[in-house]
Amino acid sequence: MIKLEKDMIHSYGVNRLSDCNGMSCVHVTDYPLKLKVLEFVQTPCYRNTSAPKPKRQPKKFVRDKTITIRMTFITGLPILILVFSVNIHCQENYDDPFAPPPRQRHIRTPIETDLYRFFPRVCAQECRCTPSFPLAMYCDNRKLKYVPNIPAHVRYLYLQINEIESVPENAFVNATLLQEINLSHNKLKSSKIPKGVFGKLQNLIGLNLEHNKLEEVPVPLPKSLQRLTLGFNKITKLPADNFRTLINVTMLDLSNNKLPDGAVKGNYLGKMKGLLQLNLHSNKLKSMPGDLPSSLLQLSVENNSISSIPENYFRKTPNLISLRMTYNKLKQVPYSVFNLSNLLELNLGHNQLSETFYVSKQLEHLYLNNNNFTTLNITLMCPAIDIINPNHLTYIRLEKNMLRRPFSMYIYVCFPRLRNLDFGEQNPAPIVETQGAPGLFGIPMSPPDGEPESLINY
Repeated sequence: MIKLEKDMIHSYGVNRLSDCNGMSCVHVTDYPLKLKVLEFVQTPCYRNTSAPKPKRQPKKFVRDKTITIRMTFITGLPILILVFSVNIHCQENYDDPFAPPPRQRHIRTPIETDLYRFFPRVCAQECRCTPSFPLAMYCDNRKLKYVPNIPAHVRYLYLQINEIESVPENAFVNATLLQEINLSHNKLKSSKIPKGVFGKLQNLIGLNLEHNKLEEVPVPLPKSLQRLTLGFNKITKLPADNFRTLINVTMLDLSNNKLPDGAVKGNYLGKMKGLLQLNLHSNKLKSMPGDLPSSLLQLSVENNSISSIPENYFRKTPNLISLRMTYNKLKQVPYSVFNLSNLLELNLGHNQLSETFYVSKQLEHLYLNNNNFTTLNITLMCPAIDIINPNHLTYIRLEKNMLRRPFSMYIYVCFPRLRNLDFGEQNPAPIVETQGAPGLFGIPMSPPDGEPESLINY
């Protein structure tokens, strides 16, 4: 064993010393000199009484050996530090990329702690309740034919994609604090929903009953309701008295039903002062719906049989942002009917329009595809050019019309922000026999569309 002096050992971090035959020797060393010192410490120090005691060497020889060990430590220390640093660097950059991330312990927030403290962990055996969201009960896609027992603490109930045909009168007798119910994609019938089963839930905000077999809207509905989804049913009429009280509803979806014109006439929709979105897609409408609230931002009447729009129809809806009227029977619209200061999207595709109309300055997206346009009078669409406050139109869709010639550069003068003009494939124009001078058949004698003659490109 190699012997070290006490002062040298303490200076290099040796942890513990033991006395071997009157001399100090290394037993255990501290990091980072542990590896280096172990190269010198080859055997543990022990006392063997039976073995003869080694002879003491001269003091001069011991001192020379101590100096040699000190020099070895000094010269080997930088190499040891370098090797250790390289090992750490390689360990950080060459970790297994496919190794699973370390599992982090979830720390409950004060709100979650209060929820666990005040609400018991009770869940219907047919459903699933997650610890991270104890106020919700998930019963979706479980082939249920009935509404399970709902604990009193549940706020959000998800029963979609099941085979439920009826809602008992006492289905929500315990869960009076429900805020959202999703019963979509079931087999509910109006005759099997008792009157007032939803009206007792005075905290209800969202009710989703789409994709069922309802013939009528369940009544009464609570005044607290904000989102009502009734799409993809067989509803033929609306409860006027109950709808007047739904002043907090912001989104009403009645798409894919069988509502005629009479079902949406009257002023009960106008009483819904908070209504922002109204969806009447795919019904049996032949005219625009009746009185609408001024708060309305989005109106969808796609896939109906609407053939006209009254001239001042949108006067009561000045805040309208989006209007979608695709797949109707519009042949002509009043020139300034869409002059709305906030309108950003106007979708009139798949109609029978052939005459241009005024385009408001704020409009950004205009869809005129699949109509009967043979020409577009850009001057009528943009009667005045304002360099300081130009039109905001950026996108026009025009495929599947009967346009026969390219547009002039005047369209980019009227709409300087236009970035996408989708001309696409056009339908063949009908051949009309006309009488004209020989050799001039089919050539216009004056600039069409009222555009400046110098800007027209044939």
